[in-house]
Amino acid sequence: MEKTAKIYVAGHRGMVGSAIVRKLKEEGFDNIIVRTSKELDLRNQVATQEFLDTEKPEYVFLAAAKVGGIVANNTYRADFLYENLQIQNNLIHGSYLIGVKKLMFLGSSCIYPKMAPQPLKEDYLLTGILEPTNEPYAIAKIAGIKMCEAYRAQYGCNFISVMPTNLYGPNDNYDLQNSHVLPAMIRKFHEAKAEGKESVELWGTGKPMREFLHANDLAEACFFLMQNYDGETLVNIGTGVDVTIKELAETIQKTVGYEGKINWNTDKPDGTPRKLMDVSKLNNIGWKHNIELKEGIKLVYEDFKNNIVRKM
Repeated sequence: MEKTAKIYVAGHRGMVGSAIVRKLKEEGFDNIIVRTSKELDLRNQVATQEFLDTEKPEYVFLAAAKVGGIVANNTYRADFLYENLQIQNNLIHGSYLIGVKKLMFLGSSCIYPKMAPQPLKEDYLLTGILEPTNEPYAIAKIAGIKMCEAYRAQYGCNFISVMPTNLYGPNDNYDLQNSHVLPAMIRKFHEAKAEGKESVELWGTGKPMREFLHANDLAEACFFLMQNYDGETLVNIGTGVDVTIKELAETIQKTVGYEGKINWNTDKPDGTPRKLMDVSKLNNIGWKHNIELKEGIKLVYEDFKNNIVRKM
């Protein structure tokens, strides 16, 4: 990417998009286009195409999506499927129509089969049944990957796909009804400490294993791949290291300074038993993560206290 190139970051207010914008600015890119969802509804094909025709970005980071945790994914199944398909279809096809030089589609590790071998290799895609609780979201993301492959094959578009592992960082969602596990735990432990509660209830058994990547590291990886990768097949982005949900909870509990008990509600679902990304392809291309989990949790808890708690 040239420093003067016009770059569109879709979803710039979200955790991923905002991290990409910060990284681009750090690297001296200042011709960045953004639109809020009120300014541009990416589900609207006509509006999206008019925007692309007018602005004509040369590069696109497709980080816009309807996202959420287990509860949201399982409750709003139709919304997650329909809205994500609309956003992807409009931006991928529209980018082809205006001749975008390169597009990066950001997916999710939930695209892989529930019982796939660990760690998850890129070629495990479509080799088994998905986790039922987030199947609609996963299907939408798989469609996005296949669209990028198809537009490359049929039209020669340089559209690439990357699959981040579980993410956390600035601008995360801390709503207990639809947030992911790490930010939800931060809020639960923080509020329990502030209110003097003797215990905190967490879902499941604590046994599932998850991998977590700081959003700043993801942005670094996306910037690197946009500069250095033009391959047809998707690329996993992660740390290659996972922890149990119990270990995660204990780390967050210690970071927050909460001294009460953790009660595991085993009547609630665990989700996929394990999701660890095989990041050997990414490492071989030349990138590795920088922020370890304990350090990252400290960073986001400070951000939570300074920027989120004050708004509650």
